[in-house]
Amino acid sequence: MGRACSTDSDMIEQGGISASVPDWSRERKRPGEWQPGKKLLACIRDYRKYQGLRRKFAVLRHRFWSAVSGADIPINSEIGGGLLIPHPNGIVIHPSARIGPNCLLFQQVTIGDAGGVPTIGGHVDIGAGAKILGPIHVGDHARIGANAVVLSDVPAGATMVGIPARQVKPRQQAD
Repeated sequence: MGRACSTDSDMIEQGGISASVPDWSRERKRPGEWQPGKKLLACIRDYRKYQGLRRKFAVLRHRFWSAVSGADIPINSEIGGGLLIPHPNGIVIHPSARIGPNCLLFQQVTIGDAGGVPTIGGHVDIGAGAKILGPIHVGDHARIGANAVVLSDVPAGATMVGIPARQVKPRQQAD
């Protein structure tokens, strides 16, 4: 499966994805796939890993894949491993924002400055068009709905929707 976890406390019932241990297989590109988001992430990872000429080449690749993908993700961003960006078009991330491991960002997401920058926990799913602004913290395993505008802290495991975002209660499972 490729999902690594150090303890059961790292896991939650929602698919068993860890909020603290990166699942690097989520970023791996399969042969023949057209995944500009994964190529862009690879440039960011190479920039952090290498020095000298390889680092300069990572910068050039980052510029190319940023243009191709239509995403504005700074090369020096603090992004945990296992990030999924299946549709990178229009994603904007502030250079000082921090994103935890195993997160999912859909198209047109903005993580930006409004008197401070957000910190996103691990395994957070952020829907298309969502805006997360200001010096806030989004807890582990949270879900942000499409087009939500998050301006205040989000508890771990919460689901936020609307403008401004408000927490909704989870649906009860039918027996």
